[in-house]
Amino acid sequence: MSTTLPQTNDFGGTPLVSLQAIAEAIRANGTDCEIVGDASTEIRGVAIDSRKAAATCLFICKGVGFKPTFLESAIASGAVAYLCQGELDEQGKLTAPADLAAAAAGTPAIVAADVRRAMATASKVAYGDPSTGLNIVGITGTKGKTTTSYMLHAIMDAAEVSTSILGSIETDDGIEEFESCNTTPESPDLWRHLSNTVASGRAHMVMEVSSQALKYDRVLGLTLNIACFLNIGRDHISPAEHPTFEDYFESKLRIFDQCECAVVNLGTEHVDEVMAAAKAAPQLFTVGVDCDSADLVACNVRTVKGGIEFDIAESTKLAAAAGEEDASASAHTIKLSIAGLFNAENALCAIACARLLGIGWNAIEQGLSHVRVPGRMEIIASPNEPITAIVDYAHNKLSFETLFKSLKKEYPGQQIIAIFGAPGGKAYERREMLPQTAGAYADLLIYAEEDPAHDRVEDICAEMANNTPEGVAHEIIYDREEAFKRAVEVAHESSKPTVIAFLAKGEEELQHRGDNFEPIKSDSAIAHEVLGA
Repeated sequence: MSTTLPQTNDFGGTPLVSLQAIAEAIRANGTDCEIVGDASTEIRGVAIDSRKAAATCLFICKGVGFKPTFLESAIASGAVAYLCQGELDEQGKLTAPADLAAAAAGTPAIVAADVRRAMATASKVAYGDPSTGLNIVGITGTKGKTTTSYMLHAIMDAAEVSTSILGSIETDDGIEEFESCNTTPESPDLWRHLSNTVASGRAHMVMEVSSQALKYDRVLGLTLNIACFLNIGRDHISPAEHPTFEDYFESKLRIFDQCECAVVNLGTEHVDEVMAAAKAAPQLFTVGVDCDSADLVACNVRTVKGGIEFDIAESTKLAAAAGEEDASASAHTIKLSIAGLFNAENALCAIACARLLGIGWNAIEQGLSHVRVPGRMEIIASPNEPITAIVDYAHNKLSFETLFKSLKKEYPGQQIIAIFGAPGGKAYERREMLPQTAGAYADLLIYAEEDPAHDRVEDICAEMANNTPEGVAHEIIYDREEAFKRAVEVAHESSKPTVIAFLAKGEEELQHRGDNFEPIKSDSAIAHEVLGA
């Protein structure tokens, strides 16, 4: 899988659409806009990154660090029009900002009162609304989105149903395949991936839907066939994301306003509020561990070699929705090839979505017995020493609590060393909550670099050290490989078997530093090399 930007777009397969048609759709969707220049100008495709602009495309001018030179570059690459956030002139009419107008003199533009909503509508129109030919599953939650997506994708593979996937780890739409930078792409990229999926001959897509995507209209205009709500916990609270937990929670709940069918995990916190919002969907199904009222119930969850196993019961209601000719309640045993007792909830959600897509139990059992999620609950054991590394993407309070409780239960009496950091520029509460949460379970905390962006990694780690619970051993080692080697060194000094929880990056091979995403060795690769596994 590529870790670089996809190649420059070829929009040849998309229809030509006039600026007039796009502007009319934007207005019909409740956003005011004006056309500057020739309204009959026709565009083909939409680009939000000047490096991916191509002949005849519409270029979107948006972003905190946007510069007029980006627009100039897009036009040089063939963009024939642009869409931007407008300003009101003295007559109260929307007009393009002076710096953009100067950079693109003579180039037609759509000037909008809300560029986010406008670009979502423009992208949908430009690509001819490819979603109408797809079965789309959107998965949201504070933790588990990627794992659940991969589980569902594995089930679809076992059923021989070719399926696109958009998420935190990778983007694969049947035409483009590369390492993702965002959980949910911006709307121009999202609609391009939907279009590519149709063009590739696929009819299904599984996508992660972030709170940011819901709040900032990245998925505006997209109808999900199934919306799956995993859980909710406190995260992503910062000036750059959500000002309060209430804002974060309300953003997550918006997913039910644009779906045909909802799947809810009854094990989530705030379940009453989630269920109340989910009733906006025409159909509603529930899942739960040891929850007899759910449509899909798991019980007797147990650890087995190579993963977990549990018994599962399906309601008549869900069996009927799955298209069973003789719909009746049924029971099955599921073997999951991923460790962590908590993954039973993720598997339940994936199974429910698969059933609603008409997938049979044989494919479900086969897919889950072989599923692998990059960088999620990857167990790497030293062949010669009692040291086990757990490489996982856990990166917020809820995922930390779930992971460490599971480790304590599955590795009783063992020393636990945790290596993690916190990102720069967002989710500032993690710098306090993660040390406190991990400190309640681990014997040693090692703070390391984790996508500092424009913040100093030294400041982030120092802040986390200051929030370490009293009496909990902790060290700061910025380099993740050196941090892991130090954890192994400490393990050698102990008479106990040791579990090293290597957290937050998984198989990611990019580190966000400043404006750049720089190549690094993945946590998984580090653990394999150092342990000789």
